[in-house]
Amino acid sequence: MSSARITTLFVDIGNVLLTNGWDRRMRVKAAGVFGLDHDEMDERHHLTFGAYEMGRLSLEEYLNLVVFYEKRSFSKDDFKKFMLEQSEPMPEMLDLIGRLKAMYGLKVIAVNNEGRELMLYRVEKFDLRSLIDFFVSSCFVHYRKPDLGMYFLALDCAQAKPEEVAYIDDRALFAEVAGSLGIHGIYHTGFRATRAALEALGLPDQRMAS
Repeated sequence: MSSARITTLFVDIGNVLLTNGWDRRMRVKAAGVFGLDHDEMDERHHLTFGAYEMGRLSLEEYLNLVVFYEKRSFSKDDFKKFMLEQSEPMPEMLDLIGRLKAMYGLKVIAVNNEGRELMLYRVEKFDLRSLIDFFVSSCFVHYRKPDLGMYFLALDCAQAKPEEVAYIDDRALFAEVAGSLGIHGIYHTGFRATRAALEALGLPDQRMAS
């Protein structure tokens, strides 16, 4: 059990609270649906997506570079609609974080890499404002994990000491970087393992224990 009381949760969103916003599986699916060359699209994606996630390209500009650099038989609106429709909730994790927040009076802060338009859609669609107190998201703060500046900014905004923070991320590297700052990094591999890790930090899910 942690020696310091956990007052704050930092949470990634993609593959923790919701499915990813725009991952490889989704891009493979898009290539099939829209008849695109996946390898070419994926190379263009990797060259541009970091700038999109940091708020330095709009979704329109990203798509112009990755898909609509030549004439297509489908519209940009059709492609955007497809992108947005890929997002789905992870109900067990949403419920768990909501319960723990209520039980222990936790502050919950999103610390995630995501492009602005996808982020705003997902916040609204899944009512994330009811769960998350504020968003230290790459598209808003212009840092991108694993940049240490993003973690320091989240700590400053939360007014929390590292030892008071548990951080859940589905990327082991990002959890390790948080750990190097004294934050309790939890590598999220599934609901049960994360629930157990939070319990070990002094945040048992009392509903499950009853």
